[in-house]
Amino acid sequence: MKLIFLGPPGAGKGTLAVKAVEILGVQQISTGSIFRAAVAAGSPLGLKVKAIMDAGKLVDDETTIALVKERLTQADVQKGYILDGFPRTIPQAQALASFSSVEKVVNFDIPDSGVLERLGGRRVCRMCGYNFHVKFNPPSQEGVCDHCGGEVYIRDDDQPQAIQKRLEVYRAQTEPLIGYYREKGLLVDIDASPMVDEIVVNFKKVMGIK
Repeated sequence: MKLIFLGPPGAGKGTLAVKAVEILGVQQISTGSIFRAAVAAGSPLGLKVKAIMDAGKLVDDETTIALVKERLTQADVQKGYILDGFPRTIPQAQALASFSSVEKVVNFDIPDSGVLERLGGRRVCRMCGYNFHVKFNPPSQEGVCDHCGGEVYIRDDDQPQAIQKRLEVYRAQTEPLIGYYREKGLLVDIDASPMVDEIVVNFKKVMGIK
């Protein structure tokens, strides 16, 4: 099964991807993991990515597409994959179609208010990276990680203004993919507002899994 997960930041794509990997027995592929692997491998593309990232710039479409294309030739994804974070634009989607045939695109539908609640309430341990949430999963002691005792803090990109900016970028660049894939008959919608267990049940339904 070859899938794309679409949705705004905070929609829960990464969380469900972990569950979907277990359900479907396929690999989750994010652009971040591809970039890190390429840099670690020291390949020509990896060295190019490292130079771009070291300069504090965004990796360009051409390089990103080349890395995804290279990744999808590897043996562990021949049974299928879940793409999370790619494509982000229609040109990227068109490029993907030239070297891989996607079977379904899962759109995680959630209002901006839901994104603001999720990301605005997220707290992260500075030492071990564990994610808490002030409403859904608060630490036992405010500001202290239950797992390692580290400081629990608000990431800069979880501040309200930063979340709003991320949503604006998503609406401008990535949201057009919803219409693009809907026209091709590949899109299925999932309500991303409920808790994870309910989303998993709904995911199985739209995928025809019992």
